[in-house]
Amino acid sequence: MATLPQLIEEDIARLDAELRELLERSDATTALIIDKGGFLITSQGDAQQFDLTTVAALASGAFMANQTIAGLVHETNFNSIYQQGEQFSMLVTCVDENCLLLVVFKAQVSVGAVKYFAAPAVKRIALQLQIAQERAPDAGLDLSVLNLADPSQVFKRKA
Repeated sequence: MATLPQLIEEDIARLDAELRELLERSDATTALIIDKGGFLITSQGDAQQFDLTTVAALASGAFMANQTIAGLVHETNFNSIYQQGEQFSMLVTCVDENCLLLVVFKAQVSVGAVKYFAAPAVKRIALQLQIAQERAPDAGLDLSVLNLADPSQVFKRKA
């Protein structure tokens, strides 16, 4: 399985800035970057009303299940999934071979607007991950090996 690039505090700060901009532009509630194994890398927005660790794991599983379905219907992939709810909806979009962008937004917010603003954010997030990969091509993380319930602390500067 591919690994995440070694992310430093500067990378996380840039990723967080992208998520904040996405939330502001789209009027979404919460945005997360997760790896395809379901581990939360970073998030912005309202983290109080959702269990982000569990949402990340389940959304990753749903996305990967849809990738399997894509193959069954002779598609190379489905690059996003959309879950519509009565109070909140969710969009999960592929960033690169390792990561996904997950956006939670109120059901009254247009999914079209969220997709519109998510598309350029995905490109900028992918670019930052590529910069991190090029900085240290042989360093990387496989969060599943670490066996952490919440790996977000891995990406924080230690005091």
